[in-house]
Amino acid sequence: MNIAGGTQVGHASGTCSRFNGRKVDLSRSTCNDDYVRNHYSYIGLRGDGYPMCRAYSGNISTNKGSHWDVTYYSCGC
Repeated sequence: MNIAGGTQVGHASGTCSRFNGRKVDLSRSTCNDDYVRNHYSYIGLRGDGYPMCRAYSGNISTNKGSHWDVTYYSCGC
């Protein structure tokens, strides 16, 4: 698994943000894509049009094309 982004400058602050360690970008790969598709539930499109999937934990992974944008709701967000 390759972390492509986590705390880079320019991302929004707030409870569910990279600033607070609640989000991370993971590089796309066949392994990551297959895992999300086989273990998470598709929940529709995000406001910006990207597809989202929810894990049993409540965490949400958004397919941004070049990477997965993962929000960790199970960590108190």
